[in-house]
Amino acid sequence: MPEFLELVSPPEALHTLLGHLPAQPQPEEVESVHAAGRVTYAAVTAPHALPAFPRSTVDGYAVRAADTHGASESLPAYLSLIGEVPMGAQPDVRLGRGECALIHTGGMLPEGADAVVMIEHTQQARPEEIEILRAVGVGENVLKTGEDVQRGEEVIPAGTRLRAAEIGGLMALGITRVRVARRPRVAILSSGDEVVPPDQQPGPGQVRDVNTYTLQTLVTQAGGEPLSYGIIPDRAEAFRTAAERALAACDVVVFTAGSSVSVRDLTARTIDSLGEPGTLVHGVNVRPGKPTILAVCAGKPVIGLPGNPVSALVIGGIFVTRVIERLLGLQRELPRPAVPARLSVNLASVSGREDWVGVRLRRGPEGYLAEPVFGKSNLIFTLARADGLIRIPAEANGLPAGARVEVVLL
Repeated sequence: MPEFLELVSPPEALHTLLGHLPAQPQPEEVESVHAAGRVTYAAVTAPHALPAFPRSTVDGYAVRAADTHGASESLPAYLSLIGEVPMGAQPDVRLGRGECALIHTGGMLPEGADAVVMIEHTQQARPEEIEILRAVGVGENVLKTGEDVQRGEEVIPAGTRLRAAEIGGLMALGITRVRVARRPRVAILSSGDEVVPPDQQPGPGQVRDVNTYTLQTLVTQAGGEPLSYGIIPDRAEAFRTAAERALAACDVVVFTAGSSVSVRDLTARTIDSLGEPGTLVHGVNVRPGKPTILAVCAGKPVIGLPGNPVSALVIGGIFVTRVIERLLGLQRELPRPAVPARLSVNLASVSGREDWVGVRLRRGPEGYLAEPVFGKSNLIFTLARADGLIRIPAEANGLPAGARVEVVLL
């Protein structure tokens, strides 16, 4: 039986793989309204200042701040009301000394005004006279021209994943199309003579394909475009033919199954026939997922995942997701959403090996408790019942009950 090559830690394995990948993504232009979740290819700069004009942030009266100096409820300032600022139009009034104008939130500040008094701090003494019950400073309750961004300022760096806030910013600047990184095409090849499609009734010794669909979801969530190449039979020629087709058409190739150390290990042999440099890592010091293969063939990443559904999904989250992020050109590595918790029971581990364990979260009197969901790596509902994963570092012999842990949400 063939043996693993030297086992390496997950961080070392990831560093080795990413070090062989190109950092420059491929660009395309899309409508900004459909760009949520996409990654910017180039920096976005502001074509004009935002706000484009000084605006009120409250309902009240536009004033000259100097005219309110010393005003209070016991000694109000009296200003002449000379008009109202229309919404969505330029004011047709100009403030002189001792004058004010009614203004609404978002209204354009009239010429001569440099502050706004909230309407709650005023009262109307006579039809054309307003009592100011509180003094304001210059710029108070006002958004200045360019206070958000200046013309020509970089507002979204290259390599930024666009969220709702960025989409809103693009619209505020009138940028209706944006250059983004093309989604990496990720080929998913499931293998095994015992694997059948989900819509078929499994016969004796057969199981439905799970990994294709969990990995498709994982790839989509990471920002890639998954392409299924079906179920590959355990024959060397079929394996190689499918792999060559996938490598020619896609940016990443992911195998599931075929990576265990056995006489039926076709993945490693196939990968090494696809191009240089071939296999970089065969065996990662992690549970689940030790028989993972990481390779680069003809400049493209090729990953062999274990066939067990839990292993494939956990290892896919560690390696496939990061490969997609690299090919997208993401510049900021944001942490995955996580929740602090305390471990509910003792968890054993082998020193020198990184372990990932599924847990269910339960709210306790002092925060969340993380309750391990025990099960073997070929039981997909072991992971489906979990809210997240906790990591037991390689240098630990396990974690005691009550230990503080970080639950990475699934």
